[in-house]
Amino acid sequence: MSSPAAPDPSRRTVLATGSALGGTLLASGLPLTQATAADRTEATPSGGDPWRSVLDDADLVWQRMPTAWYEGPFLGNGLLGSGIYAEPGAASTAVRFNIQHSEVQDHRPEFGSLFGLARLPIGHFTLEPVGAITGLDWRLSLRDAELTGTLTTDKGTLALRALIHNDRSVLAVEVTASEGERGFRWVFHPADAISPRAAFKPLPDGYQGNPPAQVADHDGITAAVQPLLAGGQHVTAWQERTRGRTRTLYAHVAHSYPRTTALGRALTAVRRTAPLPYSALAVDHRAWWHTYYRKSFLSLPDARIQRFYWIQLYKTASAARRDAPVMATSGPWLEPTPWPNTWWNLNAQLEYWLIHGSNHLELDAITRALSEFRDNLAQETPTPYRADSLGIPRTTDPQLVNGAASTLMGYGVGVPGQDPPAPEVGNLTWALHNVWLSYRHTMDRSILQDVLFPLLRKAINYYLHFLEPGPDGKLHLPATFSPEYGGDSRDCNYDLMLLTWGCRTLLDSAELLGVDDPLAPRWREVLAKRVPYPTDANGFMIGADIPFAKSHRHYSHLLAVYPLYEVTGRTPDERALIERSLAHWVGFEGALQGYTFTGAASMSALLGKGEDALGYLGELMTRFIQPNTMYQESGPVIETPLSAAQSLHDMVCQSWGGVIRVFPALPAAWADLVVHDFRTQGAFLLGARRENGATRWVRLVSEAGAPCVVRHGIAGPVDVRDGRGRPLPHTDVGDGAVQVALRKGESALITAKGDRPDLTVAPVRPNEDAPRWGLPRI
Repeated sequence: MSSPAAPDPSRRTVLATGSALGGTLLASGLPLTQATAADRTEATPSGGDPWRSVLDDADLVWQRMPTAWYEGPFLGNGLLGSGIYAEPGAASTAVRFNIQHSEVQDHRPEFGSLFGLARLPIGHFTLEPVGAITGLDWRLSLRDAELTGTLTTDKGTLALRALIHNDRSVLAVEVTASEGERGFRWVFHPADAISPRAAFKPLPDGYQGNPPAQVADHDGITAAVQPLLAGGQHVTAWQERTRGRTRTLYAHVAHSYPRTTALGRALTAVRRTAPLPYSALAVDHRAWWHTYYRKSFLSLPDARIQRFYWIQLYKTASAARRDAPVMATSGPWLEPTPWPNTWWNLNAQLEYWLIHGSNHLELDAITRALSEFRDNLAQETPTPYRADSLGIPRTTDPQLVNGAASTLMGYGVGVPGQDPPAPEVGNLTWALHNVWLSYRHTMDRSILQDVLFPLLRKAINYYLHFLEPGPDGKLHLPATFSPEYGGDSRDCNYDLMLLTWGCRTLLDSAELLGVDDPLAPRWREVLAKRVPYPTDANGFMIGADIPFAKSHRHYSHLLAVYPLYEVTGRTPDERALIERSLAHWVGFEGALQGYTFTGAASMSALLGKGEDALGYLGELMTRFIQPNTMYQESGPVIETPLSAAQSLHDMVCQSWGGVIRVFPALPAAWADLVVHDFRTQGAFLLGARRENGATRWVRLVSEAGAPCVVRHGIAGPVDVRDGRGRPLPHTDVGDGAVQVALRKGESALITAKGDRPDLTVAPVRPNEDAPRWGLPRI
């Protein structure tokens, strides 16, 4: 894809800030006609609700018993999580409801983030019918975030409804039994409070599991109290209430450290919630979810992918909230895994990309965590550099602590030119790119001033300690580690690319903030003199010492292409370099994994290759995505399906470099598509519709008054009108793009000249039917 004919806005213009709308997003839909003054959400032509239509269509169904976490329903609220599937070894006699919590962890830093600070398994309930299970019919309603359906046995039926309450953080399961099943029971099974990594890797010397949980009755509420060797506890409390033929289980988890206050909190939560019938409890829970979904809308003619997309929005809000811990590799649904904490060399970044375009910044835990725990980042930096530098280890707990830095117990930041530990030093800068995305999509100055600039300054400062001029007069880096290729290399592309982005962003940010930073001359020197990215005949190398020569799932050597958009194909030679590097990377089979294909899809979208992007997503769906849209390698890894949703975003809209690109990489089969309130950089809300392979209209609402350049994709002359249908001054900047001056709160509607299209927000018709996600009948 070429750059617009007119000069791209300067990076200062691209970064320029205005005040965000305090988190209050425009919930209105498109105007019914161009001359309509008031904005409102329009119904589908049939009179239905478009959000309800796409969400009901995306519900997962089960007509076969799920036998593993990657097949069954899942519930969550960012803290409490439950995966539901047959009890292993007892599929005909019990159904498991896992109970896990994203705050429950150990507190023994001497054993590192992989063991001593790891998330700890809590346990599970089994729903045990009287008879043998013979069938089931379940539906996971995305819109209501509830599981409903029946379980059939040779003695009768169990009709159930289940949710994890959004605010109360309580698992509620209502069961109505037929006569023959009135004797069903619930049983809680505490898990061993030991790092899940123990099932995959040897235990560190001196490490032992925590003592067993203690189960006891507390005035009608049962609690499993798990003491921790380091102090503190986590507690699962539950109570069952009977109302006629209906019995409802209420369960809550609390964690406390170093105090032992979790028991009281858990009992109080159950005591306050159990008097509420399930139907009453569901009212405000459903209301939150209904509001959540209406912040954006997307419909496309591939039924399978459209359903997948809405399931990822459900999954993200089930796993993430701003005030919840940054997602661990498994989200809140902890299962046996070698990765029982948060990973920062790709996983955390990919987990949160989709929140920007989908207009869900309320889920941004990365910006909050990096700000809140910045002092811990200093402690994780090698001692000689702590005064002026920051880094983040490969793995941390929710407070960004790694603990012991050994390959057995955790991975430290490392020092360029030294090993061990592996000098994997770029992870914080990459994580701060997520913060930059949150700033750019909201234009919230406080993010730039209070979080991004001060933290990025110290992250880049760590690099500056090691940059040295070489005989060629260029600045070089000593050997560092490129995740996860293996081996250390001088002038590692992972670090050079992040260093370049970081210095450029610091200079632009300092100018915007009016900061005369004494390090600015050094940042400019880096941009002027750093060694070029190492390449060979196959494209980007790992580094100057290591060619890309084996199958490798990670795109650490390609970050300048994606997601940094520092190398975008502006010239034929640069485009050829991207194409050559991409083909070489994915050409090695053997180690490729799911996120390989999401990265390849997004890079293809950058190049405008919609067919290739769809092909890579197809490979992902066929080879890696599980029946409930989860993903696994050695254990659950949540980032890959979520990053697939971002790949879809990149096909529908891109807004890097100060230009909003509408429908930049759609395959021919997607002749019809509608998007509404898609959030772009510059804090714009985008609405657009494609019909019969052509863009009919584009609408942008400005939240911050930032410069607006939009490549609309409408053939021929265009009309640009404001919210009242009046012509808006605009400049044709070439290559299908216009520049429009919009103040905060103003909107622009772009159509073909003289066209008056229908601006209704409605789902598009699928090209063909597709099976639902879950386990429908074969």
